[in-house]
Amino acid sequence: MTLKNTPLHATHEALGAHFTDFGGWDMPLRYASELDEHRAVREAAGIFDLSHMGEIWVDGPDAARFLNTAFAGNFAVTAVGRAKYSLMLQEDGGIIDDLIVYRMGEERYLVVPNAGNAPVVSSELTARAEGFDVTLTDASADTALVAVQGPASVAVLTEVMADVEAMREMKYYSAIEANAAGIDVLLARTGYTGEDGFELYVTNDKAEALWSALMKTGEAHGITPCGLASRDSLRLEAGMPLYGNELSREVVPAQAGLGPVVSFKKEENFVGRSAVENAAAPERVLVGLKGLGRRAGRSGYDVVSEGEVVGTVTSGLPSPTLGYPIALAYVARDLAEPGTKLDIDLRGKPQPFEVVALPFYKRA
Repeated sequence: MTLKNTPLHATHEALGAHFTDFGGWDMPLRYASELDEHRAVREAAGIFDLSHMGEIWVDGPDAARFLNTAFAGNFAVTAVGRAKYSLMLQEDGGIIDDLIVYRMGEERYLVVPNAGNAPVVSSELTARAEGFDVTLTDASADTALVAVQGPASVAVLTEVMADVEAMREMKYYSAIEANAAGIDVLLARTGYTGEDGFELYVTNDKAEALWSALMKTGEAHGITPCGLASRDSLRLEAGMPLYGNELSREVVPAQAGLGPVVSFKKEENFVGRSAVENAAAPERVLVGLKGLGRRAGRSGYDVVSEGEVVGTVTSGLPSPTLGYPIALAYVARDLAEPGTKLDIDLRGKPQPFEVVALPFYKRA
């Protein structure tokens, strides 16, 4: 299979990136040290290429009502300029994708699905749009996405934004039309690292110029190009689920702790509503596990209690920031209370862990 490249692929090659196949895309895994990249985001700033993500515009008088039937959230109450994390469900309540929806006008929204799910979400939206007065525009192939994450992200952006005050006044989960380094962008204060940061949507032909401008101005602030390896360790510390690990079509929102994302107050009968509303309490739920030893559990390892398998690890690693192993796992519901002692079976060698509240890491 031929992998797809983002508009920044040559830039990554010039920076010496190590690449990996991620959802059919040839993406940077790391440039030098993934640990250094992780620390750069926690202590200064990191820059990511997220151009593999999808971008689908929804316009029209029925846009809010349509999205309220297509997704689990309530977008009619989302203010213009704000964003909402949401879920696309199938009829039985299984999660097709987790995504972000930005409201950019009274009748204009931007849907941003995960890279590997973007074609499925686009197809599902088209099918679910029947009978609604909306226009769908899949701009995924023409749109690049660059993220700057970390405590120095505001300082980095300050040097390139045409309207610095507008950028500084942005709240978390908001977006504005802006100009950065002379380039028109959609600037969003969102991210997937647990740090303050921004995501800049730009047309493909301007992606390299935007990346170069951010790298140049960010040099004095310690900006570091970061790959998917550090993105994964950062999001795990922040307790954020990853589709394909924690989320799938076999998982319903309540299992993953995403029950509050589902709006039952809205009038619309969204896909999956009946199944989710009438579902029995899940047998297994997602929890955070803190290692009491030195070794880390990995995806697929068994979680054990008194010699019996009671769950499965979905993500795990030694936390670079916290200094001990952390993991996300689905475990029996009666063992999900913080403080519960469990083991992870590391290839026949049980290692002690403790259930803890999420997130593992929260910025000050």
